[in-house]
Amino acid sequence: MFVVLLVLVAVFSLLAPETFPTAANGRNVLTDVAVLLVMAVGTTYVLVAGGFDLSQGSVLVFSGVAAAKTMEALGGQGAGTVLVGVAVGLAAGTAWGLANGLVITRLGVPALITTLGSTGAALGAAQLLSDGTDVRTVPDALISVAVQRPLTLSWLVWVAALVALVGGLVLATTRYGRHTQLIGSNAESARRAGIAVDRHTASLYVLNGALAGLAGLMSLTRFATTTISGHTTDGLQVITGVVLGGTSLFGGVGTVLGTVIGMFIPGVLNNGFVVLNVQAFWQQVAVGVVLVVAVYVDQLKRRRRNAA
Repeated sequence: MFVVLLVLVAVFSLLAPETFPTAANGRNVLTDVAVLLVMAVGTTYVLVAGGFDLSQGSVLVFSGVAAAKTMEALGGQGAGTVLVGVAVGLAAGTAWGLANGLVITRLGVPALITTLGSTGAALGAAQLLSDGTDVRTVPDALISVAVQRPLTLSWLVWVAALVALVGGLVLATTRYGRHTQLIGSNAESARRAGIAVDRHTASLYVLNGALAGLAGLMSLTRFATTTISGHTTDGLQVITGVVLGGTSLFGGVGTVLGTVIGMFIPGVLNNGFVVLNVQAFWQQVAVGVVLVVAVYVDQLKRRRRNAA
């Protein structure tokens, strides 16, 4: 998929030579991808373990609203207000992840149905908290995080890079990562090996929820508002990027490095379409088509592995 990414960059550079292949636009792409990449790391873990989660975008919105309303209620522009808001945002995302994990592992409800329900519930809860309007009273101390650019890149990019680095190392080199892969390959074998499959699976959804909460805070920092209606396709883009990066929808296979590469494909597509002034709905069409193609390729790879 790295070759596909290079081809996309080359095509858009040829079509828009004065605007696309610039340092400023490159920084825009990195910042755009940063928020989605944080969620994609958690989704990689869930998919590698054979799970599924559609609720990331809605959990992001709910976490951002919960944090913003908390900071609004506390008032002030200081670091103390921001720290409390950050804690609430992370706790909100973690709570949704825990709820998903418990419903899936304890009640036996399929992950697709559970997270589809959470998608509507989290978004509805966010609208109830905010009365359906965006919260714009974000403290300056939080907004300044996105404005500052160490080494010319936004702090949001560095946060995403750190999450990806730690997530990649844990998945590839630790017992937790190996257990995640074994559960995705064969859950029954994992049980026989002494792994607490249900507990581990629930922890993956908790992780995914916490990272969606962090993404909500990052979005709040970047836009200085909750952007309730601005994340309707986040889940689709995250799943697309993760699958494009080589993570199998059938479990057992996947790396965070692949996810990083995969996430830039919808990111570059969206940015390229904006630069070319392509209407917004075509961006969604393109991402949807890319997802279908990625799943088809994943199925072909799975058949080859089974035949080997």
